[in-house]
Amino acid sequence: MDYGVARPGRTGRRHGWFVAPVQEGVPAMPVGRLHHLIVDCPDPMAEARFWSAVLGDPITYADEDFVVVSASTAASGLAFQRATDLTRPTWPEPTVPQQMHLDVMVDDQDAAGETVLALGARRLAGDHVYADPAGHPFCLIRRPTWAPPVN
Repeated sequence: MDYGVARPGRTGRRHGWFVAPVQEGVPAMPVGRLHHLIVDCPDPMAEARFWSAVLGDPITYADEDFVVVSASTAASGLAFQRATDLTRPTWPEPTVPQQMHLDVMVDDQDAAGETVLALGARRLAGDHVYADPAGHPFCLIRRPTWAPPVN
């Protein structure tokens, strides 16, 4: 198997660099570009306000059932869509898996933890692991050395 260029990414629990393999029959060029990560939730505006405050990005689009948080109206970001019957993840208990989670890089994990709790997060089991208001788990990770300071 050939290997492509080094890209920022995850290797196990450590955040760093990996080399993405180039697989036979798979285009070397990207097929597309990420538009938004869509997150199901019972109250899209409440989720968007929470993540807007955590990430420091504005709400750039909103209707009754769909809200976007991104750096600008021309940037990819997080989107929240109404799912009235959403079953909250029970992670780390496996009854209802986490489905997805975000790693949020921060300069000071303890200070950031206090801030997200004040914004409506709740603490989960694990090192700097929290749930957003709809129950989606996320981690506050120490900023990698390759990344510029957050604040």
